[in-house]
Amino acid sequence: MSRINTNVQSLIAQRNLSAQNTSLNTSLERLSTGLRINRGADDPAGLIASEALRSEQSKISAAIGNAERADQVVNIAEGGLQEISSLLLEVQSLVGQSANDAGLSEDEKEANQLQVDSILQTIDRIASSTSFQGTKLLNGTYDFTISAQAAQVTDFSINAAKLSPTENTQVDILVNTSAQYGGLFLSTGGALDLTANTSSFTFEVNGALGSREFTFTSGTALADIVSQVNKFTEVTGVSAATSGTGIVFKTDTLGADQFVEIDVVDNGGQNGRIFNLEDGDNNAADATSSSTLAALAASNAIRDEGQDLEATVNGVSATARGNILRVNSDFLDLEATLTVAGSQTLGELNVAGALTITGGGAQFNIGPNVDILNQATIGIGNVAVRNLGTVQNGYLSSLANSQTNNVVDGDLTAAQKVVDDAITQVAELRGRLGAFQKNTLGATIRNLGVAFENTSAAESSIRDTDFAAETAELTRAQILQQAATSSLAIANNAPQAVLALLG
Repeated sequence: MSRINTNVQSLIAQRNLSAQNTSLNTSLERLSTGLRINRGADDPAGLIASEALRSEQSKISAAIGNAERADQVVNIAEGGLQEISSLLLEVQSLVGQSANDAGLSEDEKEANQLQVDSILQTIDRIASSTSFQGTKLLNGTYDFTISAQAAQVTDFSINAAKLSPTENTQVDILVNTSAQYGGLFLSTGGALDLTANTSSFTFEVNGALGSREFTFTSGTALADIVSQVNKFTEVTGVSAATSGTGIVFKTDTLGADQFVEIDVVDNGGQNGRIFNLEDGDNNAADATSSSTLAALAASNAIRDEGQDLEATVNGVSATARGNILRVNSDFLDLEATLTVAGSQTLGELNVAGALTITGGGAQFNIGPNVDILNQATIGIGNVAVRNLGTVQNGYLSSLANSQTNNVVDGDLTAAQKVVDDAITQVAELRGRLGAFQKNTLGATIRNLGVAFENTSAAESSIRDTDFAAETAELTRAQILQQAATSSLAIANNAPQAVLALLG
């Protein structure tokens, strides 16, 4: 059939040419942009999946940046603490030099005190000036704030806590097993009554710090024995006190690593007994456990050890040393020192709460999602000299001029303990910051880097152009376009054959 009004072959050729032009244009667009999906029409399901992965990439990238920024903050804080640590070692040296009383002139002691005062001022200056983008790091800005503290808690350090933005965090401490001193009771019936004037009562006191042997003659009052023993408490770690017609020997501090041991070398004919103290009352002798002085003189020493408390903090079992407990969980890292009474009263702190944390701490969001699980917090306390030290031994400010522990005429034994505590405190803070950098931030950055790589690979497999396949498609489209163009030309020329019928 020959027709000229409707050229069906031409229409078919036009339709196929249009389709090949579209295919060619699509291939060119993909090759020029490098993306297989440039609009929703290219792959609706793929676009949805790709956008979700892109969102995840963005969150992971932000988390990596946050972790790296946190690492920079901690680096600056560590730098300040490192200098403070060096200054504290210098103070320790000056305290030791000043203790050489007979070998130093008054002018030299005064010169040492000037150095100590200068160092204390420098520590305060570092604590107040160390900052990151204007935010102070070592002046307590990132310490945790407390609205309530039970009387049984004498000292505490909150190293980390994850806080709810709308609620305070109450810290409940339940004492399950009491902390105890090591202790023994020496019953003599009063002043020493030996068998002869030439006899002597000799015994050795051993403690966690060391030992000392004591010898007393007949008629020596119990108060004099106590006085002599207490002169060497810093050597032995054991103190003594009169109790009725006897003497109570106790470890100077609480805890299972403390002990008191009495070794009777020569009882000198003195009658008496040594008792263990009652488990529930370390001020009372346990009548069921005793040994005579005569028997002890011919046998091994008698010994009693202290006991660490056992407690739970917000339901988590705490580790303890004496009356100092520590808990470290994902939501709370706390160290607290209880009073002796508080550490020996079971369940004492479980009702009202030991502490109430209202806020504070340095908080970093180091995960892809903004929620409490992806947040890391660390407390950085104020390291000014008035805060370095402990409640028990005092603070570094006590070494300043005219203060109780100054190096000119102060208590140098106490001063050394204060400096030791301050050095330990700064070292522990540096250790916590280092652990935070290495184990929290470092591991997080590495993990997020792997997650970013895998997420990018997944997104690329969906959205990016496969150049090998698309180049082949482009070649195919070009050939088909050329064929369609030739076919269209032939189809357009076909109606001219009708002219031959018209003569």
